[in-house]
Amino acid sequence: MKRPLQMTLLLLAGIGLLRVSLFTDLYLRYVKEGMRPLLIASGALLILLGVADAVSYGRRRGGEEHTDHGNESHGHHHSTTPRAAWLLFLPVLSLLLYAPPALGAYTASRAAPKAITHQDDFDPLPGISPLPITLSDFTRRVQQDRTKAIRGRTVQMAGFVTPGQQGDSWFLTRIMISCCAADAQSVKVRIYGTPALPTNTWVAVTGTWHPRGTLGTSSAAAALDAQSEEKIAKPVNAYTDALPLTPTR
Repeated sequence: MKRPLQMTLLLLAGIGLLRVSLFTDLYLRYVKEGMRPLLIASGALLILLGVADAVSYGRRRGGEEHTDHGNESHGHHHSTTPRAAWLLFLPVLSLLLYAPPALGAYTASRAAPKAITHQDDFDPLPGISPLPITLSDFTRRVQQDRTKAIRGRTVQMAGFVTPGQQGDSWFLTRIMISCCAADAQSVKVRIYGTPALPTNTWVAVTGTWHPRGTLGTSSAAAALDAQSEEKIAKPVNAYTDALPLTPTR
């Protein structure tokens, strides 16, 4: 790869990383929140390397021109950049000009389901109604809480719409990542009783557990009989299983 192309790639890559991690929240589409300092440091380092390479290249070219000035003839060095090297510009330019959308229903339908951690003891549920709860906690309560405290409780959860294979239901979904988008896993709760909004729409759903299977055991379905659904804004950090952002009513 020719030096000018190499320098350009370093500078553009560094600027792109700083754009998505320092000046915007777009980096959250690719990695978890805790990796932001590493991305900023990497972007700054790439820019420094590109500038240092440009200075070094400029000094070298200046010395060569001075040396060749007194020669009667000059040798010409013909080198070409491999065509494949130009493909490196595509991911670099995407950081500058186009940010791929966050993972959604398409990925959730193919991503491995997130294993719900086992829990033996559960604290009493707060008395508020509806009860804000995450999809993971709801599933854990339904399938592991032997006290069956979730029975009859009106809860509220938030996520995005994923189509279900059954015509009478759909999935409320969250995608979570451990490090980056490549290791995405999903958690879903099946929703009955309300029509699904368009795929990938973020909603808050209020309802009660859909009685199917034995509550407090693994046979219980992670499902909800919805009483209402409300469209909500997509959270800045969408790769978490968080409580609803909208106030409960």
